[in-house]
Amino acid sequence: MKLSQLLPGQAGVIKEFTDLEMSVKLMEMGCLPGEPILVERYAPLGDPMAIKVLGYQLSLRMQEAATIILQ
Repeated sequence: MKLSQLLPGQAGVIKEFTDLEMSVKLMEMGCLPGEPILVERYAPLGDPMAIKVLGYQLSLRMQEAATIILQ
């Protein structure tokens, strides 16, 4: 399942990335394989989304979230 498919309040654990270039950027922001991730909310028009990872809130575009595969 992709991160972009989760609803607010749902959680998962990062498994891998589908885009190598984007994965470097995401890992620099704390989205590391094995880390739990929680979807907090979506913007009113559905993009971007707010997630919680490593104890802080991060905003991701749906295109970025679609590259994160969850366990």
